[in-house]
Formats: sequence, C-alpha cells, structure tokens
Amino acid sequence: MRRRHVLWGTVAASVVMAVLGASTAHAEGRGDIRVVKGVANNGKSVVVGIRGTVSFPVKLTIKDNSGVKEVVDLDAHSAATTYGVPAETVGVTCKKLSSTTSDCTATMRFDPAWFPGYSDRNANEGAGGWDIYGVVRANDRDYWIYDSLAPFTLKRAATLKVSATRPSLFGTSRQVKVTGALARADWEALKYRGYGGQSLKLQFRKAGAASYTTVKTVRTNSAGQVSTAVTASASGTWRWFYPGTSTTSQTASAGDTVSFGPMVMRSSAAKLPLHDVSAG
Repeated sequence: MRRRHVLWGTVAASVVMAVLGASTAHAEGRGDIRVVKGVANNGKSVVVGIRGTVSFPVKLTIKDNSGVKEVVDLDAHSAATTYGVPAETVGVTCKKLSSTTSDCTATMRFDPAWFPGYSDRNANEGAGGWDIYGVVRANDRDYWIYDSLAPFTLKRAATLKVSATRPSLFGTSRQVKVTGALARADWEALKYRGYGGQSLKLQFRKAGAASYTTVKTVRTNSAGQVSTAVTASASGTWRWFYPGTSTTSQTASAGDTVSFGPMVMRSSAAKLPLHDVSAG
C-alpha cells in the first residue's frame, strides 16, 4: 500500500471536505456573505506534465454588508471523487473594491512529483473535472462554506512530433511522406507514453501564408505513431494537430518544411584543376 502524503495547509481543510462531501455542490454558513464570482486559471484547463510545478490563479469576487475579512481553507478536489492527485494552496491576497466587495486571488499548484505516492488510486484517474472549495469570512463574523467556487479541468499534457520528407529528391514528383508520434503524460510512472487510437489532423501552411489548413485526418496506431503520404501543391510547412480530450491536452507539433523548385545542375568540369597543355 502506498503512503498517503498530507499536503493540505491545515487539518481544517480535511474537516471542511468531510462536512461538504465531494460529489454534491452546495454551500452553507451564516449571514449574507457570498462568493458572487469564481474563476480558476482564467477559465482555461490546467495542464500538468511529468515534471515541473504548475501554478494557476483562482479569482473570487466576494460580498458582505460589513466587508470581507478573509478566505481560508482553500483547496481543490476532483469532481469524480477519485482523488488521484493532490493540489496545494500557496497563498491568498484580497483587494478591497468597496465597503462591501473584495476581489481575492489565490495561487494554487500541482506538482507531478507528488502524484505517484499520494494515494492508492491510479494518479491518472485524477484527470478530468475539478472544483475549488473553501471558507469565506466577513468582518461581522458571517461565514460561508463552499465546495463549488470555481470549476476547472485538469488535463494530462500531450506531446506531438512530426517529420516531413520527400521520398525522392529527383524528378518532378511532389509526394511528401509525413510521420508523427503522439504521447501523453503518465502520472503514475512520470513518463510520456505513446497514445494510440487518437485522430490527428495533418495541416499544411503554404510558403508565405499566415495560417495552417487541415489536409486530412489520420489515426494513431497502438504505439501512438502515425504515417501518411500526400501530394503537395507547393512548398510549405507540415505539422500534426491534436484537439485533445476531456482528460488530455490539446497540442500541435512543430512545423517541418518541404521545398520544391527547379533542379540546378552544376558542371563537374568547373571543379577540375587547370592543366597546362603547353607543357611537355
């Protein structure tokens, strides 16, 4: 059995979670203090790879007739109640907008190094829907406990590689072979593994153009690899694009450029040393 690491800032956070439950969004407390708006990571998914801490903001707008005092016991939980990975609150700061309203911003983070040993569940199960919970307090001692302050999606990072080549450098053929490899983070092993059975979009940007156009869609094999042949209309850059899923991030490969142009034949005689025919 794995050792469970307690990363929450206070024991009170665990008590709040037990009181609230993890599957039903609700709030309870006393008085008129309310969170009127909550946004995590500016409305974007939080994407975590296999190394490096990922920090993101949680912004709350809070109102009370006596003014806002503080936000405490702020943490995050998986909407699916799998708890495959831990989150940590780094700090909270509040800015008073008026006598009744404050904007509070918390910084939260995920560190994949914590994931494998955190619980008995597979850490990869932690990908998906998450929410922020916590307690807000007013100057007149009103308080409110929330388990749904700011929903967000936690995703496994994906990587994508590309290689575009001309099978033949001679003649007038404009055939191009494009290969690629899609992988995503395995939070249990802290490695990237090939991601099979996924649809990738092959995209082309003509030389001088500002954007890519999708040419075709190709599915990865069981190892996450993909290969296809196309006929190019002109010189340009090729890439793969993966739209992502509810648990895996969107990603695009770097571009690989293939050029076509007239062949230039150079005379081998120009490279030969001069010979003095008058000698001998």
